[in-house]
Amino acid sequence: MTGPEIEETAGAPQSGMMPLITRLYPICRSITGDGVRATLDILGGEIELERHEIPSGTDVFDWTIPPEWNIRDAYIADGSGRRLIDFHEHNLHVLNYSTPIDTVMSRRALAAHVHTLPQHPDRIPYRTSYYQKRWGFCLTHNQWQGIPDGDYRVCIDADLKAGALTLGEVLLPGESETEIVFSTHVCHPSMCNDNLSGIAVLTRLFQWLSRRPRRYSYRALYVPGTIGSLSWLWLNRDRLDSVLGGLVLTGLGDPGGLTYKRSQQEDSCIDRLAALALADGGEDWEQRGFSPFGYDERQYCAPGFDLAVGRLSRTPFGEYSEYHTSADHLDFVSETQLQGALRACQRFVEYLEADRYWVNLSPCGEPQLGKRGLYGALGGSGGPDEFRLAMLWMLNQADGSRPVSDVARRSGLSMELLAEAAETLAEAGLLAPADAPASERKQ
Repeated sequence: MTGPEIEETAGAPQSGMMPLITRLYPICRSITGDGVRATLDILGGEIELERHEIPSGTDVFDWTIPPEWNIRDAYIADGSGRRLIDFHEHNLHVLNYSTPIDTVMSRRALAAHVHTLPQHPDRIPYRTSYYQKRWGFCLTHNQWQGIPDGDYRVCIDADLKAGALTLGEVLLPGESETEIVFSTHVCHPSMCNDNLSGIAVLTRLFQWLSRRPRRYSYRALYVPGTIGSLSWLWLNRDRLDSVLGGLVLTGLGDPGGLTYKRSQQEDSCIDRLAALALADGGEDWEQRGFSPFGYDERQYCAPGFDLAVGRLSRTPFGEYSEYHTSADHLDFVSETQLQGALRACQRFVEYLEADRYWVNLSPCGEPQLGKRGLYGALGGSGGPDEFRLAMLWMLNQADGSRPVSDVARRSGLSMELLAEAAETLAEAGLLAPADAPASERKQ
């Protein structure tokens, strides 16, 4: 790949993501069930998806696929039958994975099954109970305060029975079987930043990737949180050596700047290129070290796999008040922020594709650039002096042990300019591609 191609595609206009998010927003998703399937049905109209279903009761490492959960209706009604709380008004109103119930009880008895946020009295909290049998309702605190003492009909019409956990994935083959994995979770009900934003960005990214040449192979994973990533790892445990690394995408539509959480390896090529891509994006960003607490990156980075998978988000989870509440709605995310995240992912891919190892074929002193017509060459990414400097850096550093990204970090020149200079020198017979060192080579 040459520098001008990087510059052109990184800035190209993209399809909007808010229409896709708006379409997915009403669906009640969980870690299993028809909500995940309905979501994958819609995504399958955007990009070609393959599905896998793992039966309930299957042991996945130290976990077991739980019974499948599907819900049809839920409400709290007064003596006249008037619904005070209605699942159909907002699917966060029900504790996700609630067991079924249909009874009459007092407000006092009901209180043990009600979840509110007194500090945000107009927001519905998002709560789950995947692995312990419970039932419950989530209300705004104001709603709960407005329900007087008395007896109430409590109904959750749901099933917990043998079924399956559903995974979606897309594989875009490249010249190499070495894979870059992008993963996003599809288990959350009606919340936009967490994680319809990750779903939308990943879908648009792979639409873009499907139209371009690829040195690496790329895999998109649409999986329920924790149990989904573990299930994919379990299904693919014998072929993980082909995975170079990748990114978990989540929380990409809020007003904050971009945040990259490094993989457990801390300084893998994935970590270095993600940092370079964000630094060159012209948007506020920060980098954080690895922690075993978080999203699915903690599964991919577990010691039994140790994949170089970082996480890209905007404001990290738990650090914005709208997190896991009904305030994470359609007005909380914006097309502008989603597009910025998409461009960062594209730049990361382009840097991966350009981050080759090169060897100098004329290493005994500086070769004469003038006789090859290169002394006054004008690169697409810089003026004559800057382009010549990029060529000199590549000639000096191309001993087969350093990728372009290392030269970029040392020289302060952009990946685009250095990649273009390397291609120009290769065309002149002065550089040749070299194999990556074993530590950063999968296949």
